[in-house]
Amino acid sequence: MTLTNDAPTTPRTGSYNLTLGIISLAMGGFGIGTTEFTMMGLLKEVEHGLGISTPEAGHLISAYALGVVVGAPLLAAVGAKLPRKYLALGLMLFFSLANLSSVIAPDYGTMLVSRFAAGLPHGAFFGVAAVIASSLVAPTRRGWAISMVMAGLTVSNVIGVPFGTWLGQNFGWRLLFLLVGIIGIATMAMLWKFVPYQAPHADASIRRELASLKRLQVWLAVLIGVVGFGGFFATYTYIAHTMTDVAGIPAEWLPLVVALYGVGMVVGNIVGGRIADKSVMGTIYWVLPGVAVALVVYAVAVHWPWSAYLMVFVVGGAGSMLVPALQTRLLDASPDAPSLASSLNHAALNVANALGAFLGGLVIAWGWGYVAPALVGAVLALLGLGVAVLSGAVERRRPLIR
Repeated sequence: MTLTNDAPTTPRTGSYNLTLGIISLAMGGFGIGTTEFTMMGLLKEVEHGLGISTPEAGHLISAYALGVVVGAPLLAAVGAKLPRKYLALGLMLFFSLANLSSVIAPDYGTMLVSRFAAGLPHGAFFGVAAVIASSLVAPTRRGWAISMVMAGLTVSNVIGVPFGTWLGQNFGWRLLFLLVGIIGIATMAMLWKFVPYQAPHADASIRRELASLKRLQVWLAVLIGVVGFGGFFATYTYIAHTMTDVAGIPAEWLPLVVALYGVGMVVGNIVGGRIADKSVMGTIYWVLPGVAVALVVYAVAVHWPWSAYLMVFVVGGAGSMLVPALQTRLLDASPDAPSLASSLNHAALNVANALGAFLGGLVIAWGWGYVAPALVGAVLALLGLGVAVLSGAVERRRPLIR
C-alpha cells in the first residue's frame, strides 16, 4: 500500500539536509538507548547501591518500560496538534530532565518514580521521529528511513551502553543518568538546527489520533511486538548475571559483551530495514522463528565464553531485524493517525521489556537458573509468530486501508 503522509515532505527552507535531519532524530534514539539498556549491564551496581535484590533491580527496568507504555499513546495523542518538530523538542526536554532526576533520587521508591517518568516520552519521541523521517523520503524507502532513525538506538548499544557501563562500574552508576541528560540536551540543539518544520495537519486532533485504536490490525501489530519481542528482553535484562555466572566471563569484560550485542543490533536493524522495504509481513514471518532458534542455541552456547560472545551478537541481530518491519506495519495499519500508531510500536516493545524482565526474573526466582529466560524467550517468539499469521489471515479477508 502507499502511505499518505499528512505533513509536507519538503521543509520551509532550501538549506535542509536529509542526512543531518535523520542524524538529529537518531541522536535522540542514541540517548534513549543508552539509558534503557545500560541499566541492564549495571544491575549488580544498582543492587548494591540501593541495597535491593536482583528481582527488585529488575523492577526498575520494568518501571521505565511501563512509563513508555503509558506515555507513548498519551503524549502522541496530546501532541497531535503541535508541529512535529516542536513535539520532538518537547519530548526530548522532558526525557532529559527526568533522567537528570535519577542522578539525585535518594532511595528505591524515588528511583522507581524517576525511571517511570524517564520512560514517558520514549515511545512518543520514536513515534514522531519515525513519522518525520518517513515523510522526507519516497514511500518505497520508508523502511530504510525508519531503520536509520532506529540506528541511534542500536548504535547506543555499541558506544553509549559500553561507555555507560564502564563509567558506572568505575565511577558510580548514577553518572549514567548525568551522561544521558547531557546527550538529551545536545539532541535538542541538533533537532532545532537540522530538523525541518512541518505544519500539523489541519484536521489533527486527539480524537483523530485515537481513532486508530479501533482498528484490529493495529492491535494485532502491537501484540506481535509485545509477545514476539518479549524473549529479546527476557534474555538481555539478565545478561550481566548470565555472562559472569554461567559463561564465566569476568565482570570487567561486560562492556565488550554489551558492545557485541549492540553491533548485532546495528547489523540487524539495517538488514531489517532493507528487507522490510521488500515485504513487511514476510520479514515478520521469517524473523520471529529465527529469534526462537537463536535463543535456544544461546541457552546452550552460553556455557562457554567463546560461544557466548558469538551468540550475544547473533541474538542482538536477530531481535533487531524485527523492529523496522513492526514500525512500518503500524504506519500501514493507520495512515491517517501515523504519530500515535508509530508510537505504539515502542509501547509494545516496552510492554515486551516489562514482560520479559518479569518472566525472566520469575524463572530465576524459581531456581531454574540464568539460562532459563532465553528458553522462555524462544517460546514467546513462536507465540508472536502465531499472532503474525493470524494478522496475515485477517488482512487477506479485510485488506488494510489504502
